[in-house]
Amino acid sequence: MVICVRTDLKMSPGKVAAQVAHGAIEAYDIARSNRPLWVKTWKESGSTKICLKLLDGEHLLHIATTAAIGLPTAVITDAGRTEIPSGTATVVAIGPAPALLIDAITGSLKLYG
Repeated sequence: MVICVRTDLKMSPGKVAAQVAHGAIEAYDIARSNRPLWVKTWKESGSTKICLKLLDGEHLLHIATTAAIGLPTAVITDAGRTEIPSGTATVVAIGPAPALLIDAITGSLKLYG
């Protein structure tokens, strides 16, 4: 699983953690319904989760649109209660899915952190 985080929003570490968690849970739920064998394999191999950087909302949309063609994909939009305006897309989570399929879309992105 890969969770891609927008860096242009300058979210606090706690906000990033919350958005990443929302993405991971939603993507997992989607995969569990649509790709149970991928989830089983992912769980048996350690449930890897990697966070990567996105430049901005346009970059997020591009990655999400590309991934959604064949992979479990969750775009998280903020509720607007704290740091970010309501409806702002903050992260896109992709997977669980085979690493080669995810890497084909996100392999050029830098690690978040």
